[in-house]
Amino acid sequence: MEKHRAIPHGYMTTGEIAKKVGVTVRTLQYYDREGLLQPSAESEGGRRLYTHKELVKLQQILSLKQLGFTLEEIKVRLPSINTPEEASAVLMEQAKELREKIIAMTNTLESIEKLNIEILQTKAVDWEKYADILALVRAKDDSYWLMKHFSDNVYSQIRNLDKKDADAIMAAQSQILEKTSVLIAKGISPEGKEGQALAKDFWNLIMEFTKGDMSLIAELSKLGELQNDEWKVKMKYMEKAVEIYFADLGHDPFKEVEKYD
Repeated sequence: MEKHRAIPHGYMTTGEIAKKVGVTVRTLQYYDREGLLQPSAESEGGRRLYTHKELVKLQQILSLKQLGFTLEEIKVRLPSINTPEEASAVLMEQAKELREKIIAMTNTLESIEKLNIEILQTKAVDWEKYADILALVRAKDDSYWLMKHFSDNVYSQIRNLDKKDADAIMAAQSQILEKTSVLIAKGISPEGKEGQALAKDFWNLIMEFTKGDMSLIAELSKLGELQNDEWKVKMKYMEKAVEIYFADLGHDPFKEVEKYD
């Protein structure tokens, strides 16, 4: 770094350059310490001096900072921004990252708003249940609101499942309901081969979750009544398919379920 007795023409002190761009002296001192923007020269009195070149670089730093770049990112990227093409590439990469952050923040906002509604409706503080509701919201599972209707019995059963098993059951349920929608759209009867195969899968899934506890099955049936019309259409189809499935087996477990209603 050059040393000067006085401040030569074309040089600016830290205070002068700070005033020109509207930042504090402390900010420039911090940029200097971090190796982001260092002065070109120093007076004999120890005053750090900047030229027009540093002024332009400072404007670049502040512009990139306003565009969402961190100081560490600016420090790494700034030396490589020398052409319009390089500047465009850096900006497009930042735009992509910002879009991803916007999506993430939008999802977080949606989660906060939905969780707030459930908290106000449950009128109780239960962070275990809130965590499960939030997990369903983030997974875009629209059944999250049913959590507030779960009895201790149903909720305990869910809690006893390993996360891997719970995820597998949820995924299997979604697949069965998707296939049910397809059969309904195609006009395929519940007593047909495909409808009966689906009924078998559905009943096996219920057995896997409830471990054969008929009281749980009764409670799950009641929860189904709270679902929307689209869900009810699918379940009406599935109930008919399961009824036929049991008739072929010569055994109707739902007769036992009625004892718990």
